[in-house]
Amino acid sequence: MDDNFSILVVEDDANDVMLLKRALNKNQISNPVQVLADGAEAIAYLTGFSDPANRCDRPFPRFILLDLKMPRRSGFEVLEWMHGSPIFRSIPKIILTSSSHKSDVERAYGLGATSYLVKPANFDDLQKMIKTVCDYWSACLPTNGTGSPTGDPVNPVNLVGALT
Repeated sequence: MDDNFSILVVEDDANDVMLLKRALNKNQISNPVQVLADGAEAIAYLTGFSDPANRCDRPFPRFILLDLKMPRRSGFEVLEWMHGSPIFRSIPKIILTSSSHKSDVERAYGLGATSYLVKPANFDDLQKMIKTVCDYWSACLPTNGTGSPTGDPVNPVNLVGALT
């Protein structure tokens, strides 16, 4: 697996974060993982890429694992915010939530979710799911922040044109 990219996890439940990290470890996925506890933290983190001084301080994620039901700002609000920005619109946004409600699924896809996954009830299924997700997105070419594929990992320093 390509370990030159970062994974952003936005999840408010500490137990779910621990299980996700354990699943990554069991699958020998050693990519850097940034964990944020709610949608407000995610937006603040991603907003930092618009400041040239901060671009090298934080890894630009290849994909985001995003819970929906969180305090302060929900996953829906993060999706809506990202959908309004060309640089973030192209980042794969994988919903990983406990909700299987049809209205949540439709709303998430309507706001630009790339995938919608329901958290499995047991760890073995979570481990398989995380391996599949990481293998798939590792094989895909990243974008350069404007939706165009590149052969190199995304480097936010090169995104100046997309941010202005």
